[in-house]
Amino acid sequence: MTASRSNTTGSYHAGHAHAHARSARGLRWALALTAGFLVAEVAGGIIANSLALLADAGHMATDVGALVFSLFVVWLARQPATPQKTYGFLRWEILAALLNGGALLAISAGIVWEAVHRLRAPQPVETGVMLAVAAVGLVVNVAAARILHADQSASLNVRGAYLHVLSDLLGSVAALTAGLLIRFRGWTAADPVASIVVTVLIVRGAWALVRESVDVLLEATPAHIDVAAVRRTLEGIAGVESVHDLHVWTLTSGMVAMSAHAVVRDPTANQRALEAMTTALGTHGIRHVTIQIEGQALGDCAPDHA
Repeated sequence: MTASRSNTTGSYHAGHAHAHARSARGLRWALALTAGFLVAEVAGGIIANSLALLADAGHMATDVGALVFSLFVVWLARQPATPQKTYGFLRWEILAALLNGGALLAISAGIVWEAVHRLRAPQPVETGVMLAVAAVGLVVNVAAARILHADQSASLNVRGAYLHVLSDLLGSVAALTAGLLIRFRGWTAADPVASIVVTVLIVRGAWALVRESVDVLLEATPAHIDVAAVRRTLEGIAGVESVHDLHVWTLTSGMVAMSAHAVVRDPTANQRALEAMTTALGTHGIRHVTIQIEGQALGDCAPDHA
């Protein structure tokens, strides 16, 4: 019996060090912009009596916390592995994404609740202050979103922070729209309606983030990986009779792992088969590989539904 495990945890850290540093810089700039504007928006929302502004400020307050947490997680994920935590702290990126997504869902529920009350009893809004604050907020949020956009597709952690900022950007657009409708049409219900519309848009992205984070934590097969195709690739290698106990999962953003048992009858073909399988799996985007070679099938350690 022979086992092979590619040494990619260290290479993952080395290969992604630059990306992590870039993400940290982006998060720091976004945090500075967001925190700097938060106080002004809270004050403006209170003075203007605008739920749309206060809702946006609520999102922005969570953004500050989310960005601080995301920055901490970027630092933590770069720490070396230990004998107790052999994969290091990579999974904290996924936990951060899950917490950020959950926070967005909770805040959205609170905003909708308040908006419904305002629809039943509309309140006057100072549109001058509302429009001025919303306009400045739009500029700040566009800048922060542009900073984070480049890295959000590669990391669930950064994507969580990006969604927080994007929600504020949408909130600023909604506040501007509501302010104009109230000022020129006298439609005071535009304020809570704008809050509800933005919240619905935010919930969609937040729910997708939560669902993807949970899938990673449950070690579900990544959506872009076809397990049946992976099995066919392995069983197509010369000398490999069959493959069983095959599992594919995501360790953290951009790091897919796989383990399997492969039956190779000829002991002299073990090394050649291992090298060929490891190389072939790279075409599926799988870099962290553990394969156990068996002269005959020993039986699955867990149910294999692939």
